Amino acid sequence: MTLETNTLVDRTPLPLTKWAQRTRRSFNWLALFQGSCFVLIECVIFAASTLLLVLGLPLFVFLLLAGWDLTTLFAQLGNLADHYRTAEPLAQRLFASDLQIAFLIIAGTLALFRIPGFLRRLERRLHEDEVSHA
Repeated sequence: MTLETNTLVDRTPLPLTKWAQRTRRSFNWLALFQGSCFVLIECVIFAASTLLLVLGLPLFVFLLLAGWDLTTLFAQLGNLADHYRTAEPLAQRLFASDLQIAFLIIAGTLALFRIPGFLRRLERRLHEDEVSHA
């Protein structure tokens, strides 16, 4: 007697499943690279302009306090430099850390206020580029 391993279920033909035909589109790597470079350049411009605005703000304030007179401006800066030079090392470090914290807070706040406009401008320019290439 032979051992038969085929059962009735094994003998019935299985329905053939149709594999979905994939349509292969070639991926446009050049467009991806160009878009990435464009976004990177726009982000660098945004960051640089934000930093320049924050760095120009103290100059504007000092010029405003000096009445737009450069002689008075440099006298005020010399006075500030003399006070900083004669201060104790702990006071100098605290002053420097306060300036750093103020710079970061002002830069972050300005960036938060400017980011919605930046994103709208970036989206509009990307959409214009997309429409012009279609």
